[in-house]
Amino acid sequence: MADLPKGDLPEGDLPEGKPKHVKAEVMSFALIGVAGLFVDMGALWVALNPLGLDKHSAGFFSYFVAATFTWWMNRQFTFTGASRRGAIRQWAKFLAANAVGGVVNLATYNLIVWLDAPTFAVALLPWLPALWPYGAKGAGSLAGMGFNFVLSKMLVFGRK
Repeated sequence: MADLPKGDLPEGDLPEGKPKHVKAEVMSFALIGVAGLFVDMGALWVALNPLGLDKHSAGFFSYFVAATFTWWMNRQFTFTGASRRGAIRQWAKFLAANAVGGVVNLATYNLIVWLDAPTFAVALLPWLPALWPYGAKGAGSLAGMGFNFVLSKMLVFGRK
């Protein structure tokens, strides 16, 4: 365990033999998620323009491209101790787990948008209503990411 990077978790926080790199996994998962957002947008453009798909089909196409990208990247860099066997099954589990996280994302977004910007805040910050949906999108993404990380760590990339 001496070869683990310093600063992840103080000694003694986890029982001996447990990985001490949870912070590094969360950071890697988050960075790969951000990269996945760019892959998603690029795949959406390809689906809409050169491929000429309709908006709904293009959305599904870009989701599968981005989800496949994030699964592979997390398999290679975030959850390196996971089994390397059964890649197709692991990919399917990742898609299912992230679809559930997508519901959490959308529910969080819709709840925050439904609640709308507080009146007192609008009085102080008149531009807030225009930015409110973007803040809601960020909150939804964070909620979904947290949910997806836990499901991916426990159900998809569990140590074998």
